[in-house]
Amino acid sequence: MRKAEAAADPDSPLRTVTLPASWDDTAAAALAALAPLPGELVPGGLRPAGSSRGGLGPASLAEAATAWIEPVALAARTAGLDVPLADRLHQLLLLRRGAPSAAVWQLDAADAPGFVLNLPAFLGHDGVFDVAGFAEAVETAVLTLSFAAPSVRDIDVSMADLAGLLAALGLDYASEPARDTARALAAVLRGRADTASASVAALLGGARPAAPMTWPEPPASVPVRGLREAAVAAREAASSAGRAPRHRSTTAIERAGLTEALLGVETGGIAPAFAPVSAAGGLTRAATAWLASQGVSVETALARVLAGDNPLPTYGVAAHVAMHDAVAPFVHAMPPRPVPMQVPAGAARRRDMPARHAGYTQKAAVGGHKLFVRTGEYDDGSLGEVVIALHKEGPAFRGLMDNFAHAVSLGLQHGVPLERFVEAFTFTRFGPAGVVEGDPAVKAATSLLDYTFRHLAANYLGRHDLPEAEIEDADTVGDGARDQSPLLPLELPAEASPRARRRGLRVVGK
Repeated sequence: MRKAEAAADPDSPLRTVTLPASWDDTAAAALAALAPLPGELVPGGLRPAGSSRGGLGPASLAEAATAWIEPVALAARTAGLDVPLADRLHQLLLLRRGAPSAAVWQLDAADAPGFVLNLPAFLGHDGVFDVAGFAEAVETAVLTLSFAAPSVRDIDVSMADLAGLLAALGLDYASEPARDTARALAAVLRGRADTASASVAALLGGARPAAPMTWPEPPASVPVRGLREAAVAAREAASSAGRAPRHRSTTAIERAGLTEALLGVETGGIAPAFAPVSAAGGLTRAATAWLASQGVSVETALARVLAGDNPLPTYGVAAHVAMHDAVAPFVHAMPPRPVPMQVPAGAARRRDMPARHAGYTQKAAVGGHKLFVRTGEYDDGSLGEVVIALHKEGPAFRGLMDNFAHAVSLGLQHGVPLERFVEAFTFTRFGPAGVVEGDPAVKAATSLLDYTFRHLAANYLGRHDLPEAEIEDADTVGDGARDQSPLLPLELPAEASPRARRRGLRVVGK
């Protein structure tokens, strides 16, 4: 075990969390969000109505898990269920195979509680998928949600990180064998979930009228040993249960959330892995597993990348759509079907910047506020990149300016003329503003953006015809020379401008 300082998000206070040493900081942050305050837990694990969820104070994986596992296991024993539910749940969590949604952790599972099963965690070191363990985990999940929220009729038992499992099995995500594997997994999920729900109906009541089975037969061939047989058995068990499931819906494919982060899930639901690089900067487990399944070492993969070859497959929306369509008939609830992007004919294509390119850095100060404008140029000398670095502004303002400059750079690289940006952003008026120091091409600016595009206009467009910036105090709206001038280019009689007159209007009621 190890202790870590973590928070649910950057704006939340830090909590000291205790979790297994092999679990990363992402799991620590998820635990900080999932675990309730120790003082909020009362005997029996029930939370007073209206009490807060999560919060400050230390959090421990063992204590937070016990807080919801014990009440669920007690309710199951009281109802006469002869299943070691607590032992199963502790094992699922420690092996990172499965865990419930935040509502269960926070003892408030009143609306559509969920349970996530992490597919790669069922793959042993020998490369064999634990089919029996997965089927038992589905049953455990349904029992847990049934006793955590006995009045709820819609539960969501879902599977996650299909892409990671397929990569470890050496199956191409876009292939038919991969889709058959997903179909068989979904059939086991649906069959075992419905069977467990029917068994709960015998204990808690609430059985619904039997209905014909509407989901299809499992695929005829599955490359994972024992998976097709388990799918067929799950379907037969559901059809011969003798009663309908207690719940209207039992299975779902969910978007990734806190539970997935706690379990170490890399890719939510059945989506493909869109990037081989993790947030920490290394290869993802799925990428490493794919290379291992193909007999390619990391060194060989790097050499192939340097030679211009990509040893890792990439998948687009079409592959995701095909996988969605393969799984959907077996599952009660699915995310929206992915929509392939429609690229209009003649759409602009990005002109990438050279890996090593020319440019310059201009240091200046606007109203006493320092900034650096860095440019990147194509081989023909045209502008393709702009970076605006601020000296002493706050982190929020710096972040906004960084992303704005990146957006402008993308526009330039997609063929938007610099003139359009100059027209749009010169004369923008917000602080800091004032006299410009350090740049002879610009004397004054009404904002940092105004200065940036005046500078670029002078140096890349040769434009020195832009009117001088008129610097006004921030509290003189309606009193400046520009505001006092007529709205039409005519010699009108001297009088207060319409904008100034509007400042004198008053609302009069009867």
